[in-house]
Amino acid sequence: MALDSLDARLLLLLTDAPRLGVLECARRLGVARGTVQARLDRLTASGVLKGFPPELDLAGMGYGLTAFAVLEIAQGRRAEVASALAAIDEVCEVHATTGQGDLFVRLVARSNDDLQRVIDEVVGVPGVRRTATSIALSTPVPRVRPLLERIADRRG
Repeated sequence: MALDSLDARLLLLLTDAPRLGVLECARRLGVARGTVQARLDRLTASGVLKGFPPELDLAGMGYGLTAFAVLEIAQGRRAEVASALAAIDEVCEVHATTGQGDLFVRLVARSNDDLQRVIDEVVGVPGVRRTATSIALSTPVPRVRPLLERIADRRG
């Protein structure tokens, strides 16, 4: 689904203040309450807006280490491996990819020793043949906002 300027401005508003109500969003955007509600319903139904979870600081929760693992897996085992990876709590995301590996996995851990434990669990998943892991030192560009701002600036 293509977003228009109002969709993008509404999403930017909710990105900055996710606890705003529909009426306040309408007031700030200068549109009717029904317009905001209809947009939210459409964005939700189309899958663009998936919900309003709180943004969590993993380091604040004790998981200060983020790593990325490229996994090579046995042919035809993607669904089975992904399902097993989903059962590992420290696995935050799994992406099927092209290129060097088959799966790109974002992991978190409490320490280097804890990361070794998590990697051992990943390597122990049936179908995982090889892994290469890199530790993230920082996240200098965590964003979606510029895409929304570009769409918001189109004004209709």
